[in-house]
Amino acid sequence: QVQLVESGGGLVQAGGSLGLYCTASGGTLAHENIAWFRQDPGAPGRDRTFVAAITWRARPKYAAAVWGRFTISRHNDENTVYLHLGDLQPEDTAVYYCASYFKTSANDDVLLDEVTDWGKGTLVTVSS
Repeated sequence: QVQLVESGGGLVQAGGSLGLYCTASGGTLAHENIAWFRQDPGAPGRDRTFVAAITWRARPKYAAAVWGRFTISRHNDENTVYLHLGDLQPEDTAVYYCASYFKTSANDDVLLDEVTDWGKGTLVTVSS
């Protein structure tokens, strides 16, 4: 079974940028739809929220909150999905999770119950 592993989190000042990586241990991402979600570390009771996704055919989609600031891409030769976070703001502070998914709804966003596997997350902290 493919295990998803995130990397690239850290501390950045408001207005800065950061790159997150999702790789697969024990398999390939080439035929997986991959999404990024995030969760406020100060509110663990809240659901994870959709950030961005890319289909196995490399079609991207974004949540409204990150449109124009974040970019998702996939690099099958490196077995990696990359999320570029630009113009970061303090409200972007979160644990970011990589996930595989299978769409079962017509909703543009990837829904939590469409996720098939999760990574363990990587923390992004944006200071003001």
